[in-house]
Amino acid sequence: MSSTDSLRRTERAPLSAAFTRDGIATAIAALLFTVILVSFRPFQPAGAELTGDGGDIVNQLGFGSLGAISVFSLMAFANPRVVRSLLSPSWMLMLSFFMLSVVMATDPPSAARAASFTLIGILTIAAVLALPRDAEAFSKVIIFTIVVVLGLSYIGLIVFPHEALHTADSQEPEHAGLWRGVFTHKNIAGPIMACFSFAGLYLFRRGQRLWGAGILCAALIFMLHTGSKTTVGLVPFSIMIVVFPSLIGMRVGTPILFALAIIATAVGTLGIVFLPPVKHLAAIYFPGMTYTGRTTLWEFSGDMLAKRPWTGYGYESFWGTPLLTSQDQPFDRAWDIRTIVHGHDGYLDIAVLMGIPALCVAVYTFLIAPLRDYMRIPLRKENIYLGDFYMMVVLFAALNAFLESFFFHRGDPVWLFFVLGVLGLRQVSLRPIPVRDPSRPS
Repeated sequence: MSSTDSLRRTERAPLSAAFTRDGIATAIAALLFTVILVSFRPFQPAGAELTGDGGDIVNQLGFGSLGAISVFSLMAFANPRVVRSLLSPSWMLMLSFFMLSVVMATDPPSAARAASFTLIGILTIAAVLALPRDAEAFSKVIIFTIVVVLGLSYIGLIVFPHEALHTADSQEPEHAGLWRGVFTHKNIAGPIMACFSFAGLYLFRRGQRLWGAGILCAALIFMLHTGSKTTVGLVPFSIMIVVFPSLIGMRVGTPILFALAIIATAVGTLGIVFLPPVKHLAAIYFPGMTYTGRTTLWEFSGDMLAKRPWTGYGYESFWGTPLLTSQDQPFDRAWDIRTIVHGHDGYLDIAVLMGIPALCVAVYTFLIAPLRDYMRIPLRKENIYLGDFYMMVVLFAALNAFLESFFFHRGDPVWLFFVLGVLGLRQVSLRPIPVRDPSRPS
């Protein structure tokens, strides 16, 4: 073959690659990930509770389309072995408890509609993981999604300032001036930007330094302007716990530090409410520590959980329902539980909605199984880098869940990123991540 023929082939490669089977699969994954993060109603001014509203016809049609495209693409483009590898007994058991909570709901049809959004979200993330054929393709999915979401969020600050910023005339005037971009609340924007920063670090480590550094810096800048102090503290902490042990050749240190961080956070948050010795020490040394009134919600949740510990109250059947809105508000309660949309603790909310047995399964599925998967990751460069990215996401979201509630919350982007991390760790632990041969054009 002449050098001219080789040159022409090289010039045609980028365009032709986009229309191959693998190129189409990568494009579908990128579009699915982008759309489900941006949502079908970006720049909403009314508050975080709008995310994936079950009665919204736009969301119903949009999520229905996402589900259909995800199923079709998994059947048409994904490797069946890869799809099957995402399933696990613990996930199936967790989803069984989830569906049982729908049956136990006070309004099963409404709960079923809301649950369908959650299931479609999980299915879409599974497609995002299964469709890219190799590390290079997955990197393209990440880059495309993050550039679009970050670009829209930054543009929104200029074009739609009243929607991309919290304002003084909103439901929470104390957040005025804080950034939220395309998302409905700063408490969603902050964690998502944290996950974007982890993705930037992943890209930088695997050699895409320009994209990685740019995404890392842009995400961190946006995150700092969301005013989320918890997120700002957890990002370097999560990076250090995951990356530092690898740098010194002690990857086993990451699961150990992960477990210690989860236990310490659980004791430092829920422990000051439910563990008498910890509660006593907190009253002595930290008398004003209420996590901005969250301890009031946790105490109330614990009291209500004691009445229905085995089955909980059912999906979408506790916060914001007549069960609570009809109750009287004591004058000395820090927060009015009648206006709260969730309990500001994801683990406690699982117990309240699905029961304590479901919480035990969730702890294994969301915390223990990812640690096992992390230790099973093949010692190959792409697997290690991608596994570290997923572990940062899981660690960050798992710690954040002690102060916020997003588990099984319809199309909540934080929940979707958490699912990406948990399922992604399982994927990278079971097979080597393919690396594209540089001599191949597609």
